[in-house]
Amino acid sequence: MLRASQNQTQLADEIFDYWLTQTDQTSTISVHTDEKTKLIKIFTLSDFVSRIAAQFKEEFSLRFFYLITENGIDDPNYDQSRLSFDQRCKYLLENSESESELFNNIRIFRQIEMSMIACADLLALHDIESSMQKVSDLADTIIIHTYQWLYKHLTHRYGEVLGCDGNKQHLQIMAMGKLGGRELNFSSDIDLIFAYPMVGETEHPRKPTEYQVFFTKLAQKLIAALDQINQYGRAYRVDMRLRPLGDSGPLVMPFSAFENYYQEQGREWERFAMQKMRIINDELEENKEYSADLYAIVKPFVYRKYLDFTTVDSIREMKTLIENEVRRKQITYNIKLGKGGIREIEFFVQSLQLIHAGRHTQCQQRPLLKSLQALTAEAFITCETQNQLKVHYLRLREIEQYLQIFNDAQTQTLPDNATDQARLSELMGHTSYNACIQEIDEIMHSVHQFFRLVIDNPNHEEDTESQANTVCKELWSLRLSEAEQSTLLKDVFPEAVDPALFTELNTFREKVKKTPISEKGRRSLDKLMPLILTELLEYTGNSFSPRVSGCFKILSTILGRTTYIDLLEETPAVRERLLLLCEKSTWVASQIANFPILLDELLHPSYLIPENLSLEAFKTKCKAELREFLLRVPEDDEEAQMDALRQFKHTQQLRIAAADISGTLAITKVSDHLSMLAEVLLDEVVAQAWRQISHKFGRPNNLYSPGNFAIVGYGKFGGYELSYGSDLDIVCIYDAVRDKTTDGSGTRKPITIQEFYVKLVQRISHLCITQTYQGILYEIDLRLRPAGNSGLLISHIDSFSDYQHSDAWTWEHQALVRSRLVYGSEDLNSAFNAIKRKILTQERNASDLANDILTMRNKMRSHLDKSTEDNIDIKQALGGIVDIEFGVQFLVLLNASKFPQLAKWSDNLRLLDEIQNTELLSEKACNDLREAFLGLRHLGHHMQLAEKSLHEPTQELSFLMQKVIVSSPVFNLDTLIN
Repeated sequence: MLRASQNQTQLADEIFDYWLTQTDQTSTISVHTDEKTKLIKIFTLSDFVSRIAAQFKEEFSLRFFYLITENGIDDPNYDQSRLSFDQRCKYLLENSESESELFNNIRIFRQIEMSMIACADLLALHDIESSMQKVSDLADTIIIHTYQWLYKHLTHRYGEVLGCDGNKQHLQIMAMGKLGGRELNFSSDIDLIFAYPMVGETEHPRKPTEYQVFFTKLAQKLIAALDQINQYGRAYRVDMRLRPLGDSGPLVMPFSAFENYYQEQGREWERFAMQKMRIINDELEENKEYSADLYAIVKPFVYRKYLDFTTVDSIREMKTLIENEVRRKQITYNIKLGKGGIREIEFFVQSLQLIHAGRHTQCQQRPLLKSLQALTAEAFITCETQNQLKVHYLRLREIEQYLQIFNDAQTQTLPDNATDQARLSELMGHTSYNACIQEIDEIMHSVHQFFRLVIDNPNHEEDTESQANTVCKELWSLRLSEAEQSTLLKDVFPEAVDPALFTELNTFREKVKKTPISEKGRRSLDKLMPLILTELLEYTGNSFSPRVSGCFKILSTILGRTTYIDLLEETPAVRERLLLLCEKSTWVASQIANFPILLDELLHPSYLIPENLSLEAFKTKCKAELREFLLRVPEDDEEAQMDALRQFKHTQQLRIAAADISGTLAITKVSDHLSMLAEVLLDEVVAQAWRQISHKFGRPNNLYSPGNFAIVGYGKFGGYELSYGSDLDIVCIYDAVRDKTTDGSGTRKPITIQEFYVKLVQRISHLCITQTYQGILYEIDLRLRPAGNSGLLISHIDSFSDYQHSDAWTWEHQALVRSRLVYGSEDLNSAFNAIKRKILTQERNASDLANDILTMRNKMRSHLDKSTEDNIDIKQALGGIVDIEFGVQFLVLLNASKFPQLAKWSDNLRLLDEIQNTELLSEKACNDLREAFLGLRHLGHHMQLAEKSLHEPTQELSFLMQKVIVSSPVFNLDTLIN
């Protein structure tokens, strides 16, 4: 039972006494003891309300007792407490004389009003439908009046914003998600998108401003007004990542660009997001026509005129993404994201809407309950289904509201502490927390059955009992000696069983004994193990040991994670794919063991389908997937962002490796895809680093993005030859005035532009190499920069050019052959390519060049070749990959002055094409080198997949290396030197 603390009782006394004094009711104190009891009850139920009451005692006192007594306050000084949200907010904000005062007033107003809504919830003065409506109305009110204040002040400064008809143009503030449907929960983020009607310039007598600039400033100020934290906290967390192109897209865009995006690039998940879109300020008289135009743009994108059953697949994919996230974060008892949670009700309703509402327009509703009514009226669901889902939805939303009211925290997870469990039990009307759990379980089970009627996972297959399965149940459950195990199996599996299975099984049993596993987890494991053992024993191939060792390695790491055990037990296709990958690659098995979330990739194995995408198309696809992936990660949670990038990399690498293993991706495509993946991740790392450093130190030249910054990839990265686990060899350059300082918009003192870019590179390195529980992103090697470790982390492009011309060694020009810009603007790309071309096309003395290259090659072989009598280093050994690279680099440096096209490419294959075209080597020699290069790289990839650093001598390897010895110019350099 909940009991009030001494502090809670004292606070209630102070607020009660103040109210009695202010309303002149001290003589009737005995009449109002019930009100005081209610106040104490609220303080025991909500730390948030207690906190607000203590912070704003006078305002809270008058508002609370007016709320519960409904007899008003006679004092005219407090008359505004009886006004609506809109009137109270307008009254408060219109009197704000500065932005800082505006920010304070917004936050104070929000806290007081939300505390009143919380009180009404906790005392059951309104139902959950009314509560969600009030929370949404409050957010709308704050956003609209904040916007109007900012719009008025900005137009005063920059001039009026007028359309072709002379009417004012306004920023269209699109509410998405729960705010769009007027179903906002107590502590929710608000998802917004901004657009404006048409391009133009403000009406200013001296200095007109482009509308794009004006509305961007307006949007930035609106976000800051809502989201920035000050002494009163924040009003709302604002999430802008649903806008076109996400974080990489403009903050605002004109209707024309907005329409083009959704017509040409809009993705399926964006249809679901836009289905809830509502323009918050569409009721402004001067904005109604523009808002109608915007709705007309969005509607045909969301609703198709034909029956759109592809929606079901999209819902299934999004549900899978959410289940993956739940597993990754080990989220349990979540009434929103768990099976049968709020999200499944939303998906159930939205899927039916998007299938049918294009033709049945009355189903085009935003609020979920109205959508249920419409679907029932059109006979897409029964009245019984509507009623059950409505009851379940409202109950889950009510529980969600209670959880968030406890401490104004954005949570849908059932509490794990006794205080909140007692609070929830009381509010749900149960005498024990176990009774709460039972009710919630029953609701979520019922919801999940409805959800499966629309979207069932075809991968979920029931396994029939077989003799083999029966035997393997005994093998798992009984403690048998190895001889007894063999006897048990011989009738069903007459072939001799590899002893490795018994060894691994017994070791695994011991681990199970020592690992704390829930009762549910043990039941799931007991179901899974006979299935796994049967499938292992039914295997007839030659790679039994890797299958067994990889499988048990993975099982050992997921013992405490019931969700993964359930996934394997429920999905035979996932088990089949897992065992195949374990057989083919110990590296893949290790990756899955280290990062079990990768098991989700085996549900929908896209790697089995050959892709014929161009390199740029693959990069575009990868960027879009990363953007969608990061939408679920709070932008201000640095650790979560780092983990998300690492998980995305693991996922993509697994897809590439699986496609490599299965033969659906050629060797050149494997390296291309790994290189493009690194570029996509580096793009995001730079964007995050830029935001973080700009936030601290301000921006150089008022730039909102790193347009004057570039990264040059060297070595394997530069040559599109990355492999699994490759480091990134990079050099960073910038092009900005060095002695200027940042603009002062950061939280710390401005710094010089050069210091800013040094800190930027340090931050990029930190984001890549920091070890999180998802590992590192990439090892970063900056040693190829001018002057190596003794040089600055980043060079101005002029300094980079000077160094390459005056101070660089021959080996640094060799490295430049395999370099390209992997991040940066077109201008910097052109500038870098001009430097590279000028350096590589210099005339060189053949003898000096040959001597330098041969000396370096011999030095590398002496220090780096790890070959032994029994194993060969295919990179550094005589006839290895490096001998091909050095031969190509020698020909480029010697001949680019006569054939400048040799300076264009950074990858060995295209350089060999140019060498053949210019007849520097014979066609046969070039073909032999190409064949050897691809063959050795293919062996290298598969050595990494097998977690080997050296290759055993084979006829194939000897054949390839002999081709290199015969054809590479590096073996003929002595003749040039002598």
